[in-house]
Amino acid sequence: MKFKDYYETLGVSRGADAEEIKRAYRKQARKYHPDVSKERNAEDKFKDVQEAYEVLRDADKRAAYDQLGRDFRSGQQFRPPPDWEQRFSHGGGAGGSRFGDINGFSDFFSSLFGAGAGPSGPSASRFAHEAAEPEITEVEVSIPEAYAGTRRRVTVNDHGHARLLEVQVPAGVAEGQALRIGSGRNAYLLRIKLSPHPVYSLDGKDVHVELPLAPWEAALGAKIPVPTLGGTVEVTIPAGAQAGQKLRLRGRGFPGTPAGDQFVVLKIVTPAADTPQAKQAYERMRRDFNFDPRAGWP
Repeated sequence: MKFKDYYETLGVSRGADAEEIKRAYRKQARKYHPDVSKERNAEDKFKDVQEAYEVLRDADKRAAYDQLGRDFRSGQQFRPPPDWEQRFSHGGGAGGSRFGDINGFSDFFSSLFGAGAGPSGPSASRFAHEAAEPEITEVEVSIPEAYAGTRRRVTVNDHGHARLLEVQVPAGVAEGQALRIGSGRNAYLLRIKLSPHPVYSLDGKDVHVELPLAPWEAALGAKIPVPTLGGTVEVTIPAGAQAGQKLRLRGRGFPGTPAGDQFVVLKIVTPAADTPQAKQAYERMRRDFNFDPRAGWP
């Protein structure tokens, strides 16, 4: 069978929060509802949208799917890892999977979350206990740490007692992404929170950096070293560059398939006229340039 990218199905990023996922689902469900849609294969697409939402709206399912999805791409041949059933036990009592009713969903969904009747007898209560939703603990990391991966010591609630865990945060994690640590009674959900950074900001997998320029660098052009999360690179500023102009560094964003880009936003910084010499220089510019910055302005 082939791997399904549920984020792609709903048209959201891996870092999308619950409200974004809900809005995307409603939009796609309206578009492909068989009663009103004129789209080709609307019924199949509607089922795909329902299946994607069933996974991404549920913290437990989403955490399990996110952990697996790091190693697969949409359309890639897929088979669950050999230990998947042991790590994410499917049974939840007679007549259903631990993740609820999955009737009508794909074989891919069933391979992850169960395909019908679970265990009965003495083991049923154990599986029902494992199905309890783990408490979510927020883990704050910086953007450079999220880019490269890092380790964190996290205090979690372990059945009423504080427990200190050392966890590996994988490279390329997104804002709001859920990480599942352990399984059964020892399962914990960690939600990633990215702390603000003085240089870098994120838009999905794309990184944005504001680059200050002197007026003469913007006017005449220059070669400027620019920080990226993968190291400093030299960027050519074209002559006549304007404030707010964006330069694109392909593949310099967060890792992925494809990787994100870095956008360098130009910011022109004007030197202060705080000495007699500086004032004279500005006076010469005013005389020498036939320039009206408000030409054509209403």
